[in-house]
Amino acid sequence: MTASPRLRHAQRGWMAAGPRGDVALRAGTVSLRLNPRRLVVGLALAAASALTFAIGCATGDLAVPLADVVRVLAGGGDAGQRFIIMELRVPRGLDGLLVGAALGVSGALFQSVTRNPLGSPDIVGFGNGAATGALLFLLWWRGGPLETSLAAFAGGSLTALIVYAVCRRDGLHGNRVIVVGIGVSAMAYSFNAWLLTRARLEDAESAQLWLTGTLNGRGWEHVVPVAVSLAVLVPAAMAQSRRIGLIGLGDETAQALGVSPTRTRALALLTGVALVGVATASAGPITFVALAAPQVARLLTRDPGPGIGASALTGALLLQGADVAVQWVVPSIEVPAGLATGLTGGAYLAWLLTRRRRN
Repeated sequence: MTASPRLRHAQRGWMAAGPRGDVALRAGTVSLRLNPRRLVVGLALAAASALTFAIGCATGDLAVPLADVVRVLAGGGDAGQRFIIMELRVPRGLDGLLVGAALGVSGALFQSVTRNPLGSPDIVGFGNGAATGALLFLLWWRGGPLETSLAAFAGGSLTALIVYAVCRRDGLHGNRVIVVGIGVSAMAYSFNAWLLTRARLEDAESAQLWLTGTLNGRGWEHVVPVAVSLAVLVPAAMAQSRRIGLIGLGDETAQALGVSPTRTRALALLTGVALVGVATASAGPITFVALAAPQVARLLTRDPGPGIGASALTGALLLQGADVAVQWVVPSIEVPAGLATGLTGGAYLAWLLTRRRRN
């Protein structure tokens, strides 16, 4: 049997020289392939995220010079500065970076599986599903960060199971998953509103603030669960990158190369849901970071694949940058970061839809 041109191209892309511009490094029997552009973009995103984190540590009711921030992070500074920075601002900044990274990776997985730039977890509805699970614990059982994280993961997983059950007969294809997910999202949103009406007034007020997505008041108890989860889930997502890239060539081509499209999509969606659940439990349902981060990363790196690492760095920069921006614009009021991402993300979504219609 003669292989099709598309299959021969896929085999050459994965088994031979690889994408144009890659540099192969070899040391004995070990070889590593690097793309200079992606490496430079990744380093630039990491540097920008670090700078934004430092600016966030310097910003607040009591401004701290950047030089003092660096001194405190290095182990110096006086006791007052160490308390303000290490106990109040560093956890908030780290939580913003980690939650943004989780959303960026989740968005990359969802968009790659659905092959649609609108296939992000907040639009598909898994964010609202995760919020439902977290709200049940926050309002009824008043669980801590760990229990809330598990409940958010359970809520997102239940939402994913519903979407999978509806789409199972015809397969997990892009437009079908998005349309079904939007419907399930509307149901989850209505149930969340009902939960708020049944809660006590003070609990409903705090829950409503949490539903906007906020980094206000984040502490180490919020940072640790996200960090541990990312240490497991991000390598798992990276391990799936090759198979996800292959199903982007078409199901028949992927099967010819030994990849199961159904299993690959299900595993990618499960990983994405877990990342959304962890992020939602830590900071609430932050919108549009998962939508924009993978597309911005792909635009910068020109990587046709999922781009897990670049999406994580872009998501971290977007969320932390949004939080620092609202602190600068409205210094006297604690504005939730979710409001800033929602405003900018809404404008980005309108531009994206207009661009797709013109194309």
